[in-house]
Amino acid sequence: MRIALFTETFLPKVDGIVTRLKHTVDHLQRQGNQVLVFSPEGGLTEYRGAKIHGVSGFPLPLYPELKLALPRPSIGEALEAFQPDLVHVVNPAVLGLAGIYYSKTLDLPLVASYHTHLPKYLEHYGLGMLEGVMWELIKAMHNQAQLNLVTSTAMQTELSDHGVEHIEVWQRGVDNELFRPELASAEMRDRLSEGYPEAPLLLYIGRLSAEKEIDRIKPVLQAIPGARLALVGDGPYRAELEEHFADTHTNFVGYLAGEDLAAAYASADAFVFPSRTETLGLVLLEAMAAGCPVVAANSGGIPDIVTDGVNGFLFDPTDDEGAINATRRLIEAKAEREMMRRNAVAEAERWGWAAATRQLHQFYQGILAQASLPMAA
Repeated sequence: MRIALFTETFLPKVDGIVTRLKHTVDHLQRQGNQVLVFSPEGGLTEYRGAKIHGVSGFPLPLYPELKLALPRPSIGEALEAFQPDLVHVVNPAVLGLAGIYYSKTLDLPLVASYHTHLPKYLEHYGLGMLEGVMWELIKAMHNQAQLNLVTSTAMQTELSDHGVEHIEVWQRGVDNELFRPELASAEMRDRLSEGYPEAPLLLYIGRLSAEKEIDRIKPVLQAIPGARLALVGDGPYRAELEEHFADTHTNFVGYLAGEDLAAAYASADAFVFPSRTETLGLVLLEAMAAGCPVVAANSGGIPDIVTDGVNGFLFDPTDDEGAINATRRLIEAKAEREMMRRNAVAEAERWGWAAATRQLHQFYQGILAQASLPMAA
């Protein structure tokens, strides 16, 4: 099968969407398919056998790490040369419009997937009044597709409630080969805690951006005597967060990758995740696979991953004390924490990328079979 994949973000950027896409491309190629990726230009021309067609763009003013890549005629030329069987657009916004346009022009089946909960992001950038308009745009674009994929049952319900049709859940995935408890190390714990490895160690990994609500971890940190916090990652909100956490024991670690990243997860006592805008929360699965119990907001797609009191704790995102109480309980109850650690690993082991990509391939085959049926008289 030949798949043209349009995405507004790809390598070398680091985030949950890119993580899913790079594993998906890798496993689609391993399964004998050919993938052509259209993405904002990032210097790469190939990934795991898939060609990357980079499109020049400009930084998004509110979020400089993201590039807006405008559709160009070269996209159509590359598509005609590649001769895809179908088009898959990921979070269609600007570049994704080209995918939608050419799927119609070339009469190709169209799959769309929803990974970033943009309507909820708007309020964190002072644009909450545009939420209704955003939903109308999302509905208009996604309803061009024969199939819309989401990453959690919560998003399936929300998109359906806003008029998006033909929705299926694309199951979660995690790299169980990389993220594993055995990578816990005294050296990494010392690094994350800045030389205080015996202190309770809280961890956040992900983008440092406003919609992640990382500032809400501060009262949790302050409520646990002697606790240290490691923030792994980077993003447009870093300077504000450095000021916000200036009077606390917080280590801004920057980006980690590979086994260093996996060791960071495995070496912490609790992964604290206050975001209310997650369509899934891939970092939670990574933490669980590495044996790090999670404390997360009961919101969005997160309850699909975390079962409260079994493999982590969920808290009411409107209750300021909820995250404090849950994290304190996790830190203080060592036997319970060990039980949750084992349950978290067991849950994550069910969700490998190979299985998630096989499911995606089955979705593709269903759409192609549907497209080949003769038109009803």
